[in-house]
Amino acid sequence: MLPWQFAQFVLLTQGVLAMKPHFLKINVSELSLWVIQGCCWLFGTVVLKYLTSKLFGIADDAHIGNLLTSKFFSYKDFDTLLYTCAAEFDFMEKETPLRYTKTLLLPVVLAVFITIVRKIVSDMWGVLAKQQTHARKHQLDHGELVYHALQLVAYTALGVLIMRLKLFLTPHMCLMASLVCSRQLFGWLFCKVHPGAVVVALLAAMSIQGSANLQTQWNIVGEFSNLPQEELIEWIKYSTKPDAVFAGAMPTMASVKLSALRPVVNHPHYEDAGLRARTKIVYSMYSRKAAEEVKRELVKLQVNYYILEESWCVRRSKPGCSMPEIWDVEDPENAGKPPLCTLLVKESEPHFTTVFQNSVYKVLEVIEE
Repeated sequence: MLPWQFAQFVLLTQGVLAMKPHFLKINVSELSLWVIQGCCWLFGTVVLKYLTSKLFGIADDAHIGNLLTSKFFSYKDFDTLLYTCAAEFDFMEKETPLRYTKTLLLPVVLAVFITIVRKIVSDMWGVLAKQQTHARKHQLDHGELVYHALQLVAYTALGVLIMRLKLFLTPHMCLMASLVCSRQLFGWLFCKVHPGAVVVALLAAMSIQGSANLQTQWNIVGEFSNLPQEELIEWIKYSTKPDAVFAGAMPTMASVKLSALRPVVNHPHYEDAGLRARTKIVYSMYSRKAAEEVKRELVKLQVNYYILEESWCVRRSKPGCSMPEIWDVEDPENAGKPPLCTLLVKESEPHFTTVFQNSVYKVLEVIEE
């Protein structure tokens, strides 16, 4: 959560709490009061988010809504296709819940979650039954459980929709599993069985599959080797000026920036709105646009060298996910023409000059008129 988003949350929460005395004057039931406060908080969140985005020109997270829309409907654009064509942004694979179950993480978390829900429902029913004020306060004095349960629901939804976001779900599931030691939730069990015995038995059962998972990871032996990229980096370091500006695929640009210390116009921080706009221009090299048009836009970005990768022109993770096909959605007027990248692989002139080439990379110098 960004600082300004957290500030919005705190401001709205304080505002809703400040309005509570006014809501009480309406003489509504406790349940109605909760509904009113929840609706005010939700409506205020949407309105305040919209107003701050318009007022300060914040567009960094504008693509998130489109990405979620594409999950449920047939909406497509350049940014969403770059995300959804990657396996890590697809729906959670079926093997993940199975792996959670084999380690007993999922069953334990479900048991904890169901126990929390039962306790919350019981406490709310007691409050609505108009019991004494002291008893009501005692019953509702466990907000941290409600928070973690709701956080689990949110992370589960995100993890199911976008596989990559299970990196938030898994740690939170481990956190929720630790509540199996809570006397507040499982005091009835600990009256019969010692808490230590429950923990030891549970860890022993979890370690069966857990140790197998560890052994699988330990058996992975190897080393990373990318000779074509090493050749590229060495050439850049010794054959280009320190202030030469590069453009290309985002993963490659990260290596160029890190290893060759050259300026780049795009990199993998795709959540930034300005970087998304620049990356779209850079990736037009894999579209069906005319070479002169693409070169003109690269010159505006002050690009000196473009690192072309033929594999980006032909690879296809699934139907409709090659770079030319993605550009067909964004630029239907040029659909049917040969991709520019395939033309430049064969002949880069007159708009570009080939200055370096190996089995993977082809560096094109942008010829300025």
